[in-house]
Amino acid sequence: MSSQAAGNQTPDATEDYSYGSWYIDEPQGGMEPKPEGTVILCQASVSPNLFHACLASLSVLVLLLLALLVRRRQLWPHCGYSRPGLPSPVDFLAEDEPRMVPAAVFMVLFSSLCLLLPDEDSLPFLTLIWTPFQGTSAAERGLWKMLALLYYPLLYYPLAACATTRHRAASLLGSMLSWVHFGVQVWQKVECPQAPKIYKFYSLLASLPLFLGLGFLSIWYPVQLVRSFSRRSGADSQGLQGSLAEEYLKDLLRRKKLESSSHTSKRNFLSRAWICFKHHIYIPQQGFRLPLKLVISATLSGTAIYQVALLLVVSVVPTMQTVRSGITTDVSYLLAGFGIVLSDDKQEVVELVKYHLWALEVCYISALVLSCSLTFFVQIHSLVRHRANLRALYRGAALDLDTRPQSSHASREVIFCWMSFSAYQTAFTCLGLLIQQIIFFLGTTALTFLVFIPVLHGRNLLLLRALAYSWPFWLILVIAVTLQNMAAHWAFLDTHHGRPELTNRRALYAVTFLLFQINTLVGILVASCRVLLSALHNAIHLCQMDLSLLPPRVATFDPGYHIYRNFLKIEVSQSHPAVTAFCTLLLREQRPQLRPPVLRPEDEEEGVQLLQTKEPTAKGAGPRASHSRARWGLAYTLLHNPALQAFRKPALPGASGNWVNGAQA
Repeated sequence: MSSQAAGNQTPDATEDYSYGSWYIDEPQGGMEPKPEGTVILCQASVSPNLFHACLASLSVLVLLLLALLVRRRQLWPHCGYSRPGLPSPVDFLAEDEPRMVPAAVFMVLFSSLCLLLPDEDSLPFLTLIWTPFQGTSAAERGLWKMLALLYYPLLYYPLAACATTRHRAASLLGSMLSWVHFGVQVWQKVECPQAPKIYKFYSLLASLPLFLGLGFLSIWYPVQLVRSFSRRSGADSQGLQGSLAEEYLKDLLRRKKLESSSHTSKRNFLSRAWICFKHHIYIPQQGFRLPLKLVISATLSGTAIYQVALLLVVSVVPTMQTVRSGITTDVSYLLAGFGIVLSDDKQEVVELVKYHLWALEVCYISALVLSCSLTFFVQIHSLVRHRANLRALYRGAALDLDTRPQSSHASREVIFCWMSFSAYQTAFTCLGLLIQQIIFFLGTTALTFLVFIPVLHGRNLLLLRALAYSWPFWLILVIAVTLQNMAAHWAFLDTHHGRPELTNRRALYAVTFLLFQINTLVGILVASCRVLLSALHNAIHLCQMDLSLLPPRVATFDPGYHIYRNFLKIEVSQSHPAVTAFCTLLLREQRPQLRPPVLRPEDEEEGVQLLQTKEPTAKGAGPRASHSRARWGLAYTLLHNPALQAFRKPALPGASGNWVNGAQA
């Protein structure tokens, strides 16, 4: 038979028994089908490596030109005086610096960090100058990615330094550099809007804060360049810091008008709600400006909320939608393998599985919206607490919660905490939002699948059945707690002569002994609630560094609160408005040409008038008394300044004797 079959075949008609011809649905020609949603790597007209090489070279050139415009101070005697120096990127402790430029630069820097994490080519320009970089291993790429954390701050260093140089040429360089950065980013995203990493549009969406920051800088620098031609050089660069400090002192010394109780009682519900709302939402006040570090931290917190929320959305929601759209009738066999039979109709099983996946997606998005909203409002409320703490420290109050004496002078630890405050605030915001998302997602999922969906459809009432089986246990606990509260109010408490006292002590002791075991079970439930509430509270307030997550006695062991306290020490000691205003007045007396043109001679007596507490015709309210009260108020304010404590006579080196405020004890 085999020989006959072999004889019937001609040599030209040989059969192909290869496995590839057994399946007729596969594409011919060796072409494999591409998964749906796969993004092909885009080939840009200009390589990103060349872009980064040009940008790095341009940044170095701009930095060298800025160094020629900045003259450094004397490093040591007879060396380095009036030589070209490194320009400062941001004057963090200056009150007269523009706030939006540093905030925009830090927004761009943090957005670059978020785009760097999923990218494999952390230093793209290295492939142009070093060919072996393309074949590095994963460990070596991780090392280069850590080095890239220093590359991007150096890349954007000149972009921030152009604003602090205060020169017309610096504005021109800043305009050119910001236009180049913004144009390169727009060019890259227009040519290649999709990327294969995480999600096809993740790179484009994550670049929106970067576009916003670079777009603002590309407009701000040309505006400053035009203004420099339309005004005299340095006409308003002096006195701005002093004017801000003077506004603060005027607002502080201004007589506060006390509202009458009748006017307060006439307020309606909306006015009271608005007053309560103002206590929790930051509203700018006249005469007070938040320090630049806090403005940068608030900007970075908002950017971190957006970036983390975007990453959580694009990494989960598209995958869940793809899984839901690909559900077929085969899922009934998969569930039957685990002993789960939803229905005899396979199409109904498909609809049920899709419905539950849709409910899971809704729970995830709802938890994300709730997490972002809570984090945002907590950050806004933190600004209110920052202002209250700063105003208290300006008055000489103590912020420490422990009884140990704390020094208000600068130290190595204090300086380190001040340097790392904004970065820590951003990291706490990212981690706090992630933890909140996990907790809220688990909670909403449990409520949805154990309560809402079973009650809505009338099936799979597992939780309600468990409660029905254990109703005697819950009933006894509720009755025991209710009876104890009623007995404590009616049977074991009596009022004699207006003072509450214990009564029926024998019955009190008996009830306490008899209900000991039931109260133990109640205590287990209360302990579980305490753990859940503590975890929820700490997760919500993790991004709030001005609030300690530990009890008051051990608040200093909270690293976030410890950094915040030391940060405030530097801000108060180095940029106190009273010291700034006092020094401005001294310089104004020594150099009258520095006086602003809007200042009138009668304005100098405004502080004296604000300190008057009686009528001018009263006794002791003459000019000399007014001058005395004004000088006493200024002396009292300066006496409680932490910035001046280090310069008093007992603190100076070589001071002998025991002196207290200039008088020998």
